[in-house]
Amino acid sequence: MFVGDGTKVFMASCDKMVKCWDLASNQSIQVAAHDAPVRTCHWIKGSNYSCLMTGSWDKTLKFWDLRTPTPMLTFNLPERCYCADVDYPMAVVGTAGRWLLVYQLEGQPAEFKRIESPLKYQHRCVAIFRDKKKAPTGYALGSVEGRVAIQYVNPINPKDNFTFKCHRSNGAQGGFQDIYAVNDIAFHPVHGTLATVGSDGTFSFWDKDARTKLKPSEPMEQPITRCCFNHNGQIFAYAVSYDWSKGHEYYNPMKKNYIFLKSCFEDLKPRSAS
Repeated sequence: MFVGDGTKVFMASCDKMVKCWDLASNQSIQVAAHDAPVRTCHWIKGSNYSCLMTGSWDKTLKFWDLRTPTPMLTFNLPERCYCADVDYPMAVVGTAGRWLLVYQLEGQPAEFKRIESPLKYQHRCVAIFRDKKKAPTGYALGSVEGRVAIQYVNPINPKDNFTFKCHRSNGAQGGFQDIYAVNDIAFHPVHGTLATVGSDGTFSFWDKDARTKLKPSEPMEQPITRCCFNHNGQIFAYAVSYDWSKGHEYYNPMKKNYIFLKSCFEDLKPRSAS
């Protein structure tokens, strides 16, 4: 996994290291390390500091000032880090054991809330969303069971939190339905609507406030593993490649990996505003 700050790209790896790739010089150096594979990394640009946040299967969350070789802060997690997202001043981390931890990043990172997931199965991805004042206020959590939970950190009404099914086959054959993992979630930077991508090789656009699907896609020949919007929400990017959800025996080296770009601004307009 990688995340950039504009001039650099940070890459988390199973070799327990995080490397920084400087785009100007085309050189990479190690900037962080854990005692187990590193699952996530995010660049934080705060009001009084900038740092790199890394989450690992060694059950720690670390914050790094890149000018020093040791972390500026380390938090012990209840389990292995499976997913994380950052939208200053909020960070959300999902772990094994269905734990969710919310951190406030203002001044200095600190744990704000710890809850058990509303979903029954393993977390796969998490994405923070903003309110109408553009302040981070909650997050969407995706699981391996083809389900997404919309969770507000401080809900005004408990009914504001809900879950919905996605990335499942339309018809149940022989009484069975194919259910696929939600591999990634991204929120539109202008409309506040969201996209989900899954192991079924499809993406879908959703309006969480109207609780409706805006647009589905036709399936690709391989799973969709990641997605994001550009800064003004005009372009939706998604990666198509094998996600190992069916094991190594289904890996086909003849199938290429692709990154697709789609014009999307009109498709993501909220249903509630029309």
